[in-house]
Amino acid sequence: MTTKDEAMNAVRTLLSYIEGEENSDREGLKNTPKRVVESWDEIFAGYNMDAGELLDATFNAEGYEGIVLLRNIEFTSTCEHHLQPFNGRAHIAYIPVERIVGISKLARILELHARRLQNQERITKGIADDLERELKPLGSAVILEAAHGCMQCRGVAKQQAIMTTSAMNGVFFERSEARNELMKLIQQPPL
Repeated sequence: MTTKDEAMNAVRTLLSYIEGEENSDREGLKNTPKRVVESWDEIFAGYNMDAGELLDATFNAEGYEGIVLLRNIEFTSTCEHHLQPFNGRAHIAYIPVERIVGISKLARILELHARRLQNQERITKGIADDLERELKPLGSAVILEAAHGCMQCRGVAKQQAIMTTSAMNGVFFERSEARNELMKLIQQPPL
């Protein structure tokens, strides 16, 4: 396991590479290694979270059999390929069988996956898989829309490109009626 001091030394090495040996010790960079490592502790906190623990507090669905949807959940993650941020919004839905989960848990399961080195496809599938495993719903659906820093500030430099990924399980995959109802709910104007 790498220590905090080793991580800060690695940041110093990167700063020396970027700034050149003679500039890497200037006043503005003196505490940068510590700040970077502390920010990474927060940005990558998802490695210390567990989906089973997040989704373990459920409630009786009391016969509710409709779609449960939390939409327009903002998120930020970090691309594992270029260490660039990507951010956007998520729509997370499920149809309960016997149990429902508090709505904040849906946002927290997004954070669990987003606060890791990631690709958007893995976040999307991971959330849907967690919902299936922990809630055992009739179906789960996750749609993510995000702008990627690696597309905006390097390479093709496309500022307005939005990547959309989806994972549909159970009735959302099997039945177009369920998918269509979900999409109508997602497309409703904000309050």
